[in-house]
Amino acid sequence: MRASSVERPRSEAAVRPVDSPGRFVESAGIRWFVRCEGHGPVLLLLHGTGSSSASWRDLIPLLAPRFTLVAPDLPGHGLSSAVPRGPSSLPMLARATSALMHDLGLAPEFIAGHSAGAAISAQMVLAEAAATRRLAWIAGALTPFDGVAGMIAPPLARLLSRSAVLPHVAAWRARSDAAVRRLIASTGSTLDERGVEIYRTLLRRPSHVAGALAMMAGWDLAPLGRSLPALDKPVLLLHGHGDRIVPARQSDEVAARLSTARVERLHALGHLAHEEQPELVARSLASWFLPS
Repeated sequence: MRASSVERPRSEAAVRPVDSPGRFVESAGIRWFVRCEGHGPVLLLLHGTGSSSASWRDLIPLLAPRFTLVAPDLPGHGLSSAVPRGPSSLPMLARATSALMHDLGLAPEFIAGHSAGAAISAQMVLAEAAATRRLAWIAGALTPFDGVAGMIAPPLARLLSRSAVLPHVAAWRARSDAAVRRLIASTGSTLDERGVEIYRTLLRRPSHVAGALAMMAGWDLAPLGRSLPALDKPVLLLHGHGDRIVPARQSDEVAARLSTARVERLHALGHLAHEEQPELVARSLASWFLPS
């Protein structure tokens, strides 16, 4: 199936997130919003749960002179439609993202994934992405939460995802500037006003909130954890010391299970390190993917 640009409904004009040049593409039964910029080898950028392709807004112009960048809004996030049927499971999202790249006619030589996006990239490569040469994971969420959190979080997310009212309540709460700032602060990161406005806009969309809940409800990292040692691609694990969502030690634990991994600590940065210090992260990515 060939990818095709489609028109955006007029009703979405009022809620279109800021900083969102791109196009709509139909693939795998999903209406994707995709940013595609730059020249050179293809670098696929995968955002995390509750975020969007706008999280790469400052890295894209820094990397575009050296890479062809493809940054989609994952299903149910940003301006992309939700999964048409069934859960937003990790294998399903990996298959859908691979189908999107196939329909775009672009084989990713490199993939950078943030948080849950790291898990999707790992699943893609383990399944079939033979063309991918290297991976980079920023605050990668690749193993289940520890202890009580691991037992409570998935069932709670499944319960919440069944509510038709909760996304609207959460979107209403996002009208509070203080609530949005508290949510960002809980990641251990500090964003500028532009970044805060992007998340404020996203969180005011009930469909976006529902998409994030659907992803969390369908998430099961245990099978991926068992498969990780089979991953034979070089991997760079970037992790902020101040990450309050995914402990930095997780990258050390994951790297210990891989034969070709390197960990790089990002001092004084949190879970959204690539949004806090895009220049620093862009340099690390460029030197990792295209070593001199």
